[in-house]
Amino acid sequence: MGSFFCRRLLPVFLLVFLLASPAGAQIDVKKTKGVSLDTSHKFVPKQAPAQKKQNKKAQVAKRPSGQEMKRKVAEPHNVAAAEVPTELQGKLTCRSAYVMDAKTGNVLYDLSADQPGQPASTIKVLTGLIAIESFTGNEMVPTSAYAANMPASKIYLRKGASYQASDLINAVLLASANDASVALAEKLAGSEQAFARLMTKKAEALGAQNTICKSANGLTRPGQQTTARDLATLFNRAMRNPEFAERMATAKVHTSDGKVLRSHNKALWTVDGAVGGKTGYTAAAGKTYVGKFQRDGQAIVVALLGSASMWNDIATLVEHGFTKQEMIASASRRDGDAAGGVQVSQVSRQNPGEDHVDYAILTLSEQKKKIKM
Repeated sequence: MGSFFCRRLLPVFLLVFLLASPAGAQIDVKKTKGVSLDTSHKFVPKQAPAQKKQNKKAQVAKRPSGQEMKRKVAEPHNVAAAEVPTELQGKLTCRSAYVMDAKTGNVLYDLSADQPGQPASTIKVLTGLIAIESFTGNEMVPTSAYAANMPASKIYLRKGASYQASDLINAVLLASANDASVALAEKLAGSEQAFARLMTKKAEALGAQNTICKSANGLTRPGQQTTARDLATLFNRAMRNPEFAERMATAKVHTSDGKVLRSHNKALWTVDGAVGGKTGYTAAAGKTYVGKFQRDGQAIVVALLGSASMWNDIATLVEHGFTKQEMIASASRRDGDAAGGVQVSQVSRQNPGEDHVDYAILTLSEQKKKIKM
């Protein structure tokens, strides 16, 4: 009986011995490492959702603001509007640019067109337009000491002297005269500051929502700004005024007292189809420009801010604009659609140091006689 009991317990002792041995421990360790590796392997895919969340957050951060969305909805839609600005990458030196179809308002090129910057003398488009709409042309405008002391570009008005409004308007639009701009502003609004507020309201009425004026001549002021889109919008609307367009198309005119004035807009005699434009320069703004061009029944408006090589940029943008128009017209002919898309509402040389030149002008009555002829 005792021998039989020992034989029955022997297998149990052997099993306990094997489990307690180092070999048995290694079996357990290997099993543990296997579980750990499996866990590590399963953990890698779990990083993907976290990465997706980060990407989603980045996309949300890049969404346009409500104001930008409203502007994009209000813009005319056409094939050219979707153009990627890098199409002219390496060919432009300007910080921002905008080319629009002058008849339809369609976008032909947009390079940071809503980036604000100092306008320099391009803002004189507003000064000249308001003066044209306010004066008959023959009124006499006195010159204050403040106006006479404006820095160049200027026509060197004399303190206390009076000049015909028509002469001063041309001095502003063609010769970019800072002193004439302030003299007109003081005559119309009592002070340059009050006139600048009037300019801002006028800009808004013409469809320029991001233009704030602090001076009558565009000399650098804190808080003053415009955009390439706004400049194009303002100039396109201003050119619908026949008197404004006539003055802008003039390369050389005379004042009522016989002085000679030459336009700063070199594009008039160097770029095919140029019909009017305004240059500007300050250290803060860089070289700025806005102008209109017509070819073969088509018309475009080009605006740019912060250029290093302005005339080259203008030539490049003009050619690009007309090429884009022809592409749209060709596509429309093929498809049997009207060229250009949605019609917009009607509501709407480089001259370092603001140019140092001698200037002059035609009187308004002389210009009207020319138009009748």
